[in-house]
Amino acid sequence: MARTTTPLTNTEIKAAKAKDKEHTLQDGGGLYLLIKPSGVKIWRFNYYRPDTKTRALISFGAYPSISLADARQLRENAKSLLAKNFDPQNHQRELTEAETTMNSHTFAKVAEAWMQIKKSEISAYYAKDVWRSIEKDFLPTLGNLPVSLIKAKTVISALEPVSGRGALETVRRLSQRVNEIMIYAVNSGLIDANPASGIGRAFKKPAKEHMPTIQPEELPAFMKAVSLASIDLTTRLVIKWQLLTLVRPAEAAETAWEDIDIENKQWRIPAHKMKGNQKRKASGYIHVIPLSEPALDILQTLSPLSQHREHVFHSIKKPKAPMNSQTANAAIKRMGYQDMLVISIILE
Repeated sequence: MARTTTPLTNTEIKAAKAKDKEHTLQDGGGLYLLIKPSGVKIWRFNYYRPDTKTRALISFGAYPSISLADARQLRENAKSLLAKNFDPQNHQRELTEAETTMNSHTFAKVAEAWMQIKKSEISAYYAKDVWRSIEKDFLPTLGNLPVSLIKAKTVISALEPVSGRGALETVRRLSQRVNEIMIYAVNSGLIDANPASGIGRAFKKPAKEHMPTIQPEELPAFMKAVSLASIDLTTRLVIKWQLLTLVRPAEAAETAWEDIDIENKQWRIPAHKMKGNQKRKASGYIHVIPLSEPALDILQTLSPLSQHREHVFHSIKKPKAPMNSQTANAAIKRMGYQDMLVISIILE
């Protein structure tokens, strides 16, 4: 005749004392409480594997974190799996592995992986700017979240403080960047769909503003201001270089000596150093800028100062690095030309 096990009670469990050796309190149906000499009480479930019919044990956790009612529910869940020929131990291991995998793919780690690819497509300065914005506006709130748990509302909540301070253009850029990160997560098989798709529509669109432009008649006064300004020689010359070549601030600041062809009076910029068309970058396109005599004079002036280095316009604080692309703009602003970012004339 089978032995009948009397189910445990909460009072009995609480009163159970540790002994010199491990001992158990049976609840029936394969569930029992293991009491260690240290006093730790652990729920275990004893069963036969559905494939090999060998005995196996699975732990449900320690009491009182796992209550008697919790342990009984876990026992019923395990029995349900066994009825379907699933091994509860294997099932628990798969869940643990899935949770570990999910937790390892946080937004911060996925963003870092995306950035490794992104920075090969853009200039070094722009890459720093992109990552700085992600660190500032996303990582504090989204960084530790598994990417699989991020929803549209999660991202919108992270952007609301930025929108609240009226930085709508920043919201637009951040929406694009988080969208790219989540697309990367989809393409990497980490999530099934991009939750950030269309989140930009949750915010007002930034008003389009035309940047202030120096008109031809204003040029003499501007050039005089540049000549008289209390700024470093390299900064003065990078402003003139940008006027003469009509390139973006970052491209001017990062001008490399290896791209200068003095003999043919050309500045040959490889596509990978420029912002823009990806097809051109893939094809090995080179952007050729003819150099005027004033531009060549700038190179001649800087040759003894920087030709032994990589960049024509090197950083004052870090000579081995290029000048910060915002150094020229900051100097221009101090001269009284606020936000002068668009040049409408070509020096001859």
